[in-house]
Amino acid sequence: MTNKTVTTNFLWRFLERCGAQVVMLIVTTVLARLLGSTAYGTIALVTVFTTIMQVFIDSGLGTALIQKKDSDDLDFSTVFFFNLAMCTVLYLIMFFGAPLISAFYEKPELTSIIRVLSLTLVISGLRNVQQSYISKKMLFKRFFWSSLGGSIGSAIVGIAMAYMGFGVWALVAQHLINLAVSTAILWLTVKWRPKFIFSFTRLKGLFSFGWKLLISALIDTVYNDLRQLIIGKKYTSDDLAFYNEGRKFPNFIVTNINTSIDSVLLPAMSSEQNDRERVKTMTRRSIKVSSYLMWPLMVGLGVCAEPVIRLLLGSGWLDCAPYMRIFCFTFAFYPIHTANLNAIKAMGRSDMFLKLEILKKVIGLIALFSTMNFGVMTMAYSLLVTTVLSQIINSWPNRKLLGYSYLEQIKDILPSVALSGIMGVCVLAIQFIGLHYIVTLLIQVPLGAAIYIGGSKLFRLESFEYIWNVGKGFLSKKIKSN
Repeated sequence: MTNKTVTTNFLWRFLERCGAQVVMLIVTTVLARLLGSTAYGTIALVTVFTTIMQVFIDSGLGTALIQKKDSDDLDFSTVFFFNLAMCTVLYLIMFFGAPLISAFYEKPELTSIIRVLSLTLVISGLRNVQQSYISKKMLFKRFFWSSLGGSIGSAIVGIAMAYMGFGVWALVAQHLINLAVSTAILWLTVKWRPKFIFSFTRLKGLFSFGWKLLISALIDTVYNDLRQLIIGKKYTSDDLAFYNEGRKFPNFIVTNINTSIDSVLLPAMSSEQNDRERVKTMTRRSIKVSSYLMWPLMVGLGVCAEPVIRLLLGSGWLDCAPYMRIFCFTFAFYPIHTANLNAIKAMGRSDMFLKLEILKKVIGLIALFSTMNFGVMTMAYSLLVTTVLSQIINSWPNRKLLGYSYLEQIKDILPSVALSGIMGVCVLAIQFIGLHYIVTLLIQVPLGAAIYIGGSKLFRLESFEYIWNVGKGFLSKKIKSN
């Protein structure tokens, strides 16, 4: 697989994530002002459970289809029908278990919300294999139109329902419409269709690789949702809403960059799994480029947290600013996580992937249960500490698998981190002038961009030059094609 193919698909995936996330950012801004923190807190209580169930729909089989070099129609059809049966069973579990979840939270009104919102599980069953097919064939342009269509369609419905006074049901409808429309567009634009064939032998073969990823994903999801479960039960819905909204905005940025790299890198690495040096080169490039993009955005958002929240959500949401800063620093390390874990999966070491996940979550649970009685903020700080430890753990196997040590990885990202720190100090200083928050932002954003881009050019940062050349090549290609 050529560098040109990988880069082109990354750019399409990146544009897709940016388009979808910009729309969702606008929707979140409008709905947060219309509905307030209570509605968002209620939805967060429900998605704790639907997110866990979502893991079972994939069962690690989607990744197994991508990792397997010679997967064919029999493999894809087998996984499709297995997933369809699985998502039906999971929906029935959520439907009949809804009263128990409502009783746990002591909120009877959650029952109907859970039953309707859980329909996303059924829709995901229809979508999952199509996504794997697109990733396997490197057809990421298809994601662009499906995500954009889903985001715009759900935005119209969600905002209209909020204005009409539907409250939390506006958020439920937004989730459902987004997934339904994007799934429908995928089915219209992707040629693959399931055939009425099924093989238990193929399923067993795929599951031998995928079950370890399933357990890993389940552990990770339960661990992440456990923190929200504890906050929702032990503290208030508003506390949970502030925690989640503080996470949401840096997550917008991380999703754009990290998901783009993650979805393109795994199939690209898998196709080169027999060439150790090639996989190392791709891993290194991923860490350097994604860190170059991620660190200034996370540092910039962190230092501008309060004016950003005032502008987008209103002063009533200022309590989520400290959480936003914590999550910005937490997510800044994700490029190392993503690249190292993709390399491990691409090399076929799902067993090692599972062992790493267990080790990280044992450390995380110790930190979580040690801090849960000391407030939501303390719990958030514990997540930051465990994330730093986790990226060290994730990098350890590749010292032997690829000959790419953690120390080398730190050296590769150090120029981006240092320049981001300088930029952050300069941008933060503007807030002490005492200007109106909109004026402050209008100065901070271009100043930060100028310092980072100017510094990159001045010190000839290799990642900057790489991105600049790739961008010019992509644009020139588009101009010629038109």
